[in-house]
Order: sequence, then structure tokens, then C-alpha cells
Amino acid sequence: MGAIVRIHILVHMHRPDAITAAERVGAMLQAKGVEVFAEPDVASHIGLPEIAMNEVPNADLVVTFGGDGTLIRAAQLCSEAGTPILGVYYGRFGFVTQCHPNEIGAALSQFIDGKSRIESRMMVEAEIFRDGKPVAALRALNEAVVQRAATTRILDFEVVVDGKFITQYAADGIIISSPTGSTAYNLSAGGPIVDPSLDALILSPITPHTLNTRSLVFGPDSVIDVQIETRGDAVLSCDGAHRLAVLSGDYVRITRSSVRTNLVCVDEFDFLTKLSDRLLGARHTGADG
Repeated sequence: MGAIVRIHILVHMHRPDAITAAERVGAMLQAKGVEVFAEPDVASHIGLPEIAMNEVPNADLVVTFGGDGTLIRAAQLCSEAGTPILGVYYGRFGFVTQCHPNEIGAALSQFIDGKSRIESRMMVEAEIFRDGKPVAALRALNEAVVQRAATTRILDFEVVVDGKFITQYAADGIIISSPTGSTAYNLSAGGPIVDPSLDALILSPITPHTLNTRSLVFGPDSVIDVQIETRGDAVLSCDGAHRLAVLSGDYVRITRSSVRTNLVCVDEFDFLTKLSDRLLGARHTGADG
């Protein structure tokens, strides 16, 4: 190992197996001379020095122990700085996390030796416009969602792409996802699965109230405006974590973000393997009949 490597750790605090693994890995890294720090809520539990949350990106690598939610939390913190993230899978589904627990040692050794491959994933940017002016902005690795507030009836959403009216949905809401997020909320809403190595914007309605609605896939440079056409308030959320009020007359503009999330790739066929094993069923092993 050349220069001293600095690694920061984030952990899903409600996963005892993730906490145990983080403690073991932290001790292993320290024994190798790596500087290791953990987020405040977990540091004392795993015997590592604490790092403030705003300092999490200031590392050579951030390692997450948990599911996709833990990795997405790291992406929100690290995307601006471009800090690579290694997501170790301790969750229920784990479509974004790329490292199984039994692979962590080899993955970290590869990174320390400078042999890791980094995948750059597109993010989406969502801005709320009020009276024609931007008033708030959020960023997401998975998706931006504009949906009706809990007390509001079904809304009509108008979709304009690159200044041209495309369609109107009577629905509970609209999801605009990145390819990474195509296997998250977008998939639950019936949207298409898109290879995460691509750049694209995927638009899917949430429980539309007509039978002829379809998901739409647009190029990465598209500008998508979503406006509420009927009276009623809505909410903009990004990656399910941040929520902002969208008032009648506002519109939300979604574009490709200028920043990206960098993920350490453990298996170059990771997406295809998960697509086959987890989403499309077990592999076929013999002829029918």
C-alpha cells in the first residue's frame, strides 16, 4: 500500500448483522494501516473514531453496510465531491448495493491497490418553480416523485418536455427516475427496467385513472416540466427522503444532474445477474417437458 488510505463507514443501525460486519471490517482496515472513521450514530458501537456527517465525503472511499437506502444516503452526501461508494449488501433487496458480505475483503483490497473499477451513475435534479422562478431544488440517485398530498384528491398532471406539451395524466402522481432508480419505485409503478450504465429520464404515472397510459423514456438532455392542472396541493420527494410542498400553479422541472454518484464495481455483470436472479425468476436449467 502506498499513501495512507482514508475510509468512512455508514451503517444501517437496525441491522445487527451490518453492525457486526462494520466492526469486523473496521478493525481489519485499521490493522492494515488504513484510517477509518464512522458516522456519529454508529462509531461508538463498532469501536471507531467518529466523523461528522458533513465530513463524510472527505475520504478516499465511503463504505455502506445495509441496503439500498443506506447507499442512497451516502450518495446524497458524497455525489458533490465525487467520493466513490462501496455498498455492502445487508438489506431486503439490494439492487444498487454491489458487494456481498463475503466479497468485502477482496473488494477493499482491490480498492486499496488501485485496481477497482468505478461506475459513474446519473442523478436527477428537481426544481420547483413558483411564479416562473426557481424556489427550491433537490437531487436524487433513484427518482424524483411529484404526488398528491395526503388530503388531496386525484390530480391532473401536465407533462411538457423541451417546451412541447406531451400528455396529461389523471393520477396520484408522477415518477421521473434515473436508470439506477428504474428498479425502485418506478418498477413498482409498472415502469420499464433500464440498464443503469445508460443515461436517460424515465417517466411513469402512479396509479393512473385511465387504461391507455404508458411510461415514457426520454434522452438525458431532456427538460421535463410537470405541472398540476387541477386545484390541489402536491409534494415533491427525492429518493423518498426529502419532501417539499408543491402548490397549485407551481411546476417541477426535472433534468439530468450535473453531478453523478460513483460506485465501486465488484462484478461487471452485477446488473445482469440481479436482473436474471431477482426480477425475472430463477435461471432455466433444462428443456421443458
